[in-house]
Parts: sequence; C-alpha cells; structure tokens
Amino acid sequence: MHVPDADATDWRATATEAAASFRTTALRHRLLSSVLGQAGLAYLGPNLMSFTERLAALFTTVGFPEPSGAIDAVLSYTIGMSTTEAAWLTTVARSGESEGEFIARLMPAAQQAAAGHAHLAGSYAESALTSTDPVALRDGKFAYGLDVVLDGLSLRLTR
Repeated sequence: MHVPDADATDWRATATEAAASFRTTALRHRLLSSVLGQAGLAYLGPNLMSFTERLAALFTTVGFPEPSGAIDAVLSYTIGMSTTEAAWLTTVARSGESEGEFIARLMPAAQQAAAGHAHLAGSYAESALTSTDPVALRDGKFAYGLDVVLDGLSLRLTR
C-alpha cells in the first residue's frame, strides 16, 4: 500500500492515490477484510501502521483540525467499499464465469426484482444498456464515493 509524500497543494490527489492503493491491496488479498475486524489488532501491524502514519502526516500538513477523523473517514469508506467488492468478486469467481458473464446472467433477475420500484428500475435498465466493462463500473463507483467523502472533508478545512 502506498501513500505519496504529504503534499498540501494537492491533498485530494494524495488521499485518492492512498485510498486506491488500499483498495487494490484489499481486492488482491480478499481475506484482508476478515482480518481487519479482529478487534483492531491488524492496525498494529507494521504495514498498516506505516500507511496510517503517512495519512496522518498528509492530513496534519494540510491543516485538518482532527487528522485522525479524516483518516477514519477515508479508511472507513475505502474498507467498506473494498470489503463489498471483494465479496462480490469472490461470488463471481465461485460461479466460474467472468464478471461480465455473471452480470449478464444476473441482470434479468435484477431487472425483474426492481420492476416494482420506480427509482431503481430505471437504474437497472440503464446499467444493462451501458455497462460493458464491469471493472470500469466498479472503479467509477469507488471514485464517486471517495469524491463525496473528500468533498465533506474539504469543508472541515474551511471552518
């Protein structure tokens, strides 16, 4: 996992790179999420401690009034999304199909289930038409959510 050097001029890019690095590691090592839940003991390991220290340096350099809160927000989002993604990818792997094939097989059932839900039905219909690259779709969802978290954190800097 990589956190670039603390750069106050573009802290969002640095935090984004760190979160993406954590996500990549979590998706490569899908059992990581089960270890993280062991009463916080994984956070005492040298790799995660170093990763967190570098985030603390970043958020302190930028001027966050509570750097640990910023770290918690970014890591909580990243761990939550990565855990969900890892579970999904494990399910796909167990199917013996590619992710695209699995989605194609699952989509009619998802569309049928969403049919009675006006706000969801359109989303499932649209994703069936536009979603040809499942990895790009997952990457986009992760980036969107991380941007929302970072938008919220940036408000803390202006207080």
